[in-house]
Amino acid sequence: QSQLSQALNGLSDRAKEAKEFLVQLRNMVQQIQENSVEFEACLVAQCDALIDALNRRKAQLLSRVNKEHEHKLKVVRDQISHCTVKLRQTTGLMEYCLEVIKENDPSGFLQISDALIRRVHLTEDQWGKGTLTPRMTTDFDLNLDNAPLLQSIHQLDFVQMKVSSPVPAPPILQLEECCTHNNSATLSWKQPPLSTVQVEGYILELDDGNGGQFREVYVGKETMCTVDGLHFNSTYSARVKAFNKTGVSPYSKTLVLQTSEDTQSEEQTLPFPVPLERSQLRRMSPFSSTLNLQPSFPGRSYFELRSSAHQLSLHSSLQSLNSAVDIKKMVAVAWFSFDPASAHADIIFSNDNLTVTCNSYDDRVVLGKTGFSKGLHYWELSIDRYDNHPDPAFGVARIDVLKDAMLGKDDKAWAMYVDNNRSWFMHNNSHTNRTEGGITKGATVGVLLDLTRRTLTFSINEDQQGPVAFENLEGLFFPAVSLNRNVQVCALAMLP
Repeated sequence: QSQLSQALNGLSDRAKEAKEFLVQLRNMVQQIQENSVEFEACLVAQCDALIDALNRRKAQLLSRVNKEHEHKLKVVRDQISHCTVKLRQTTGLMEYCLEVIKENDPSGFLQISDALIRRVHLTEDQWGKGTLTPRMTTDFDLNLDNAPLLQSIHQLDFVQMKVSSPVPAPPILQLEECCTHNNSATLSWKQPPLSTVQVEGYILELDDGNGGQFREVYVGKETMCTVDGLHFNSTYSARVKAFNKTGVSPYSKTLVLQTSEDTQSEEQTLPFPVPLERSQLRRMSPFSSTLNLQPSFPGRSYFELRSSAHQLSLHSSLQSLNSAVDIKKMVAVAWFSFDPASAHADIIFSNDNLTVTCNSYDDRVVLGKTGFSKGLHYWELSIDRYDNHPDPAFGVARIDVLKDAMLGKDDKAWAMYVDNNRSWFMHNNSHTNRTEGGITKGATVGVLLDLTRRTLTFSINEDQQGPVAFENLEGLFFPAVSLNRNVQVCALAMLP
């Protein structure tokens, strides 16, 4: 009896715990129902917010289509009005000439015949090339790129809020994939081969080229990045780390790389392998106004991993590839093309982005891809088309210059604008130094940016146009042009 009683006491405790556990489970059922309602309401609110944002964007895009529609109609109606007036004048002249031909008085006919013949020829010349060509196409050259958004919608999913995985291992810089070209640096990295820890992204850091503090220049999932807008002939240090929900990995080994010398010497090539195909970098906003993320491209440079506890030497490895090459003397010619990514939407590109024009009668701005902050730089722009006496402008600008106004209208650009008779210098909408001498089709405008003396000078057909245009220039400058549909220019870089 004593043993049974003792056993029943233990079982009674378990029954009591079970009753309390059942109460807890019933409370969990109630809590799950309440949390489900709350979570569902939150989900609906988030999706509704996305739908509202999409509807607002749809309204904005429709507004742009309507503006394009009105612009096309205005251009065509203006041409109809202009052509109707000219046709009325031509028809009137034809009817008058037919009446004169019927004149029976020979002497009276001869008195006015020469003037009428000249007038007929002049009127015919006015119907010259382009007069009977539509100024506007009927097509809407707009294409809605909704693929990335659709992909994001399809990938929309819940994220687990609690993760117990460890932090990633330090990434490994792939030396055979890293290179520089002009004042751009391309870096590539990967996770250690045996690492199984999930990585959500990477953080790439560069110093300022003078041994200063590191700063973030890229955050994302890609494993290759090109940083543009660096100083020429400078030594930069780069490092990368990985991260996931748990935390951030230690840094990789530090890579030290040298940008090209800004000279006119021919480029020497290192024979180490350069991959022909590289994954394209997803375009993102730079973390610094002086750094632009661009698609990766092959290039050449001298770079080393310095010897220390966290750095290894690559110098001897590169020399062993080709002992005849003096790596430290390797130089490259600075070169640029126009940049579609930063240009106004009305700019039209051709000739591998070396030639630009515009589909608007208003002035639009386009920048070069390469920025300059040190050294001596010269480039020319050939005038391939010049109609109806417009005022194109040429010069340099910051990356955030106004794109929908003439170059020099704001304080982010330093320019010379010119017509067929004279030119002016303009910065911050201030016009100075009117100079006789303009441009025509086939002319060449030269731009000399001397960042050693901090000056900007212009020339037309190799003759200096006016005095030194601007002084005390400092910072990062991009080649810049503003033009409208009556002008087409071609950039001539890589000039001595």
